[in-house]
Amino acid sequence: MATTEILTAERILEVTEEVLRRHGPAKATVVDVARALGVSHGSVYRHFRTKAALREAVTKRWLDRTSAVLEGIVAQDRDPEARLRDWLAALFTAKRRKAGDDPELFATYMVLTGESGEAVGEHIDALTGQLTTIVRSGVDAGTFAAADPAVTARALFQATDRYHDPCHAREWEQPGIEGEFAAVVDLVVRGLRV
Repeated sequence: MATTEILTAERILEVTEEVLRRHGPAKATVVDVARALGVSHGSVYRHFRTKAALREAVTKRWLDRTSAVLEGIVAQDRDPEARLRDWLAALFTAKRRKAGDDPELFATYMVLTGESGEAVGEHIDALTGQLTTIVRSGVDAGTFAAADPAVTARALFQATDRYHDPCHAREWEQPGIEGEFAAVVDLVVRGLRV
């Protein structure tokens, strides 16, 4: 890092991802991050008070990338059923891409998410909140029947768990998985229709 470059939390998180990719979660240290940045480890600790806080922030950043993509679908002004289908497909695609495109970092994040109950819980709440918005818009449009959109959203999230929970990542590359996913989505959407 150039000495004229300002050390920001975002820059630390970017470099931490690279250090985690290179060393893995068991061996990566704050000193490794500081060394990669060309600063003292105290400089990193000024932004993140503990190693755990840094790891939690990296995990949150990683999870937030998925939430941001999906929020774009939620915000669209179009048919709720189409948005629901697109949202579920985008979630599955995002999770598959993370697992397949960068398996080392994905394995690292599997460890980190196991440590980061707060970040994971917030991520799940954000995703089910997005689903609640879509279900509520379907109820308002007379397309979906749901007495409680939030309860329905949570049920949708749980019903599609196999296609977004990282513990199922090995299954995502199996032949026929896309057809199975489409069948589950068709089933849950039919169950919502008025």
